[in-house]
Amino acid sequence: MTDILAQEAGGGSSIFSLLPFLIILLLFVPLFLNGRKQRRQMAETQAMQQALEDGDVVVTTSGLRGTIVDASYEDTIDLEIADGVVTTWLRAAVREKVSTDEAAEEATEPEKQDQPEQSENKPTIH
Repeated sequence: MTDILAQEAGGGSSIFSLLPFLIILLLFVPLFLNGRKQRRQMAETQAMQQALEDGDVVVTTSGLRGTIVDASYEDTIDLEIADGVVTTWLRAAVREKVSTDEAAEEATEPEKQDQPEQSENKPTIH
């Protein structure tokens, strides 16, 4: 009788001995996949930064939007942030390149006036 119990306990313990390895595996697989995704995004960003040309509209990591006026240097670019105001930035500081469609839409949008609309159906609360 004790031999049967010992055999059952011995067979079940092999599953429990694999449990820590399975848990470790389940924890490291997502980390490995996230690392690959992050490396791919970093490579895409670096390729975009190296492909910048004069006339491109970009947004920097600090949120500044400007037009590239000189991209002839290896590590830096000159951005025109206002008429006649040119600043020098590292290429690595460019977060994204704005497509020409978005830049044209923002330039042609009329400014909306901030006047509250009052409907005849809604009472005015004072």
